[in-house]
Amino acid sequence: MDDDASALYLGLISGTSADSIDSVLVSFSRGVPQLLASHAHPWPTALRERMLALAQGETALDLDAFGRLDVEIGHGFADAALHLLEHSGTPATAVRAIGSHGQTLRHRPTGTYPFTLQLGDPSVIAERCGIDVVADFRRADIAAGGQGAPLLPALHAMLLSRPGHARVVLNLGGIANITVLGANGSVLGFDTGPANGLLDAWCLRQRGESFDRDGAYAASGHLDAGLLDALLADPYFALPPPKSTGREHFHLDWLATHAPSAALDPADVQATLLELTARSVAMAIAQHAPGAEEVLACGGGVHNGALMRRLGELLAPRVLLSTSRYGIDPDFLEATAFAWLARQRLLGLPGNLPAVTGARGPRVLGAIYSGPAAGSP
Repeated sequence: MDDDASALYLGLISGTSADSIDSVLVSFSRGVPQLLASHAHPWPTALRERMLALAQGETALDLDAFGRLDVEIGHGFADAALHLLEHSGTPATAVRAIGSHGQTLRHRPTGTYPFTLQLGDPSVIAERCGIDVVADFRRADIAAGGQGAPLLPALHAMLLSRPGHARVVLNLGGIANITVLGANGSVLGFDTGPANGLLDAWCLRQRGESFDRDGAYAASGHLDAGLLDALLADPYFALPPPKSTGREHFHLDWLATHAPSAALDPADVQATLLELTARSVAMAIAQHAPGAEEVLACGGGVHNGALMRRLGELLAPRVLLSTSRYGIDPDFLEATAFAWLARQRLLGLPGNLPAVTGARGPRVLGAIYSGPAAGSP
């Protein structure tokens, strides 16, 4: 399929934290994605709570409820896309395709029958927006023996590689992942462990607040070394890449099984969870990117001042910066990646990096869901 360089692409993602649906409008007229407009669309509170409970294994659904939820989430993504189009003054006819990641409810990339599950019916999005939708990006990589994640390193390499210099791109979403950009052009990437997901969940349970603003709650507590050691003993941290994980592994029941957190001051638990994120990230970078000169952070965690300060201490002498230093909005890089992946699919080009995911080879990712034909009622 020929690509129209003047066409726009729209990217949608709701990450592990499910704090919002991030939407972006992107141009590729210069060959690399240029962010033209962006919007963080809130989930309805009740729907978000249901999604998180399912992702953490706290509730189960029968097939009828599961089907309804898939459609309901699809309407949420359509609402986000339509809001972005309206407020940016962009007609649907100017958008070549929407790349929709969906909402991950399970990610099990290992075992006899590995799978990954993202909800948000793409046909609903296509019908309501009148735009073709590319979705279901991860399963082709898993079918090829890969982890299905992370998928951002290819775009990180395109935008942030610097020949002769090693650097790391650190995404602090619900789960933390790193992309190691080698001085020789090599690319490695994997999930390091929890980031905002556990911090947000504990803060919500203890304080009724959906996130720890600027890390103030964590800063009010003290590190519990015994709890930290118990958490870091989880086998995931010692696994070699390729590897990926999610909320189905790192959740509050996981926390409870590793230590008697009920006997601890809740603020101390929050402080320890922040240290867990910072320490696991720093250990992964020290092991897999010892020559890195810079760590470029993106994702919601960049707004957690306490977390960024602790990361800066642990990563020194490497310099910790936001991707904004290089003109890339840290809040919308992930959504931009799915606009790029949609374009890759329409061009018939691979979207994965086998060296990152462990797949048997490059794969064209995603399935196309057509919007209404021109003139259709």
